[in-house]
Amino acid sequence: MAETETKVENPDVEVAEKPAETKPKVAPDPTSESKGGYWWGTGRRKSSVARVRIKPGSGKLVVNKKELDDYFKRAQDRKAVLAPLKTVDAEKIFDIFINVKGGGTTGQSGASLLGIARALKKYDESYLHVLRDGGHLTRDPRMVERKKPGQRGARRRFQFSKR
Repeated sequence: MAETETKVENPDVEVAEKPAETKPKVAPDPTSESKGGYWWGTGRRKSSVARVRIKPGSGKLVVNKKELDDYFKRAQDRKAVLAPLKTVDAEKIFDIFINVKGGGTTGQSGASLLGIARALKKYDESYLHVLRDGGHLTRDPRMVERKKPGQRGARRRFQFSKR
């Protein structure tokens, strides 16, 4: 019993033990995972909301239970969804499942981009600087301007008659 008290009182022994407990992580911490081994990310753009789940896998990408090419017909939208994966060179490393609703195709692809970037950041914090430098972690704040009273639209006015 006297030996344990001297170990507790001796500060050199405690300092030597603490670094052994807090080793730097090489791989992502499995305790930070959500249920089922997925990392989650939520993305928003205009009126679209995308809920993204990623897990290590073969590179499968599913949007609303359809393949990426079947859901997003325009190449511009497909490139936007894959942009964060290309930034971190992880196109064939993760299986990605996206549920997106609201808005149009451009808004949905932008929301998916942000959701994937946020999920990758949760998976590995070392991706943070690369994703931020690429501009993938910044939410686009632009929204539709409201219609004003006494006008036909947000900026469009009724025809002016001088006489």
